[in-house]
Amino acid sequence: MSEPVSALLPRLTRALDGDAPVLLGPAAQAVGDQVRGLPGTALVLSTSGSTGNPRAVALGAEALRASARATHRRLRGPGQWLLTLPADHVAGVQVLVRSILAGTAPELTESGPFRPADLAAAIGRMRTDVPRYVSLVPTQLVRVLQADDGGACVAALGTCAAVLVGGAATPPDLLDRARAAGIAVVTTYGMTETCGGCVYDGLPLEGVQVRTSGPSGRIEIAGPVLATAYLSPDGSAPEEPAPDGGSELVEQEGRRWLRTTDSGRLEQGRLSVLGRLDDVLVTGGLNVHPAEVERRLAAAGFGECVVVGVPDETWGQRVTAVVAGPATLAQVRDAVGGGPLAPQAVVSVPDLPRRGPGKPDRRAATALATLAVAEGSAEVHRPRG
Repeated sequence: MSEPVSALLPRLTRALDGDAPVLLGPAAQAVGDQVRGLPGTALVLSTSGSTGNPRAVALGAEALRASARATHRRLRGPGQWLLTLPADHVAGVQVLVRSILAGTAPELTESGPFRPADLAAAIGRMRTDVPRYVSLVPTQLVRVLQADDGGACVAALGTCAAVLVGGAATPPDLLDRARAAGIAVVTTYGMTETCGGCVYDGLPLEGVQVRTSGPSGRIEIAGPVLATAYLSPDGSAPEEPAPDGGSELVEQEGRRWLRTTDSGRLEQGRLSVLGRLDDVLVTGGLNVHPAEVERRLAAAGFGECVVVGVPDETWGQRVTAVVAGPATLAQVRDAVGGGPLAPQAVVSVPDLPRRGPGKPDRRAATALATLAVAEGSAEVHRPRG
């Protein structure tokens, strides 16, 4: 069970001022006394385990402060924040750090599953003499726009100076609908190792440098927001190489860089995130980026979906769409527009499997889709001839 915010907030305040670091999450708890060898560390967080193995990440007080200050400078200055995300994940804990630096008490939504009505009520309790801010994940924004409440939650979000949306890819159609409804959405890109979002609407925050490397366009990040180190659970020296293909902190040209596992494209200084490098599917000898298929499906109205590869003797990997809600294979293939990107199978589920706040669990979705195809409960495309 997560620590109550009322207890976490004063501990985090003291940690930012040099007191004992706060350890959040199972991987962080496992590193024990190693943190003492890293002066200036205020927080140790567990990553969400995208490669299957959560890692402990040490974050310095100055890095956390730099992230919060850069966020306020990019937005409309310090204000009051609403916490809607788990406080033991980086997006949630940064809401608390920003609140501490702003000198304002964060507002909280009711505990339990996310409900748009609770969000609207919490926004209604917020101050009106300072900017209002809230961080959401795309799934929450989808549910706000779908809420059958006469537009009350949309109107409440419209009073916020900025609504940060991150943690997973946000479909362009979802952004368009939210902005057309008067919501000041700001997309964010970042991770635990960068103290949360460090690229807003494609542009790096102050002091952050972003570049891409190699033919894959691997995203690399430098700047004052970077983590101090990964910590190894076996008590050895701080872990630098990525043991499982995950991100890594490296020294290059006299500067520390985070080599992410994401692929991106930089155009006139603006970053477009294409997806995870290890998510690329090989089907019939062609490379397919799931993120591109997901963007097309989202634009066609399939707001909550994840595209995975199911092992197949003929294709190598069968491109499979796992969709929350009803969907037919003809619908998803038409939405994508045919060609190698068109899903060869579709699985409808009540809700997507998730890890962390709002992130689809691709491993779980792949296992679910593989089983559905094997059992015959998935709708599968079978070419003639």
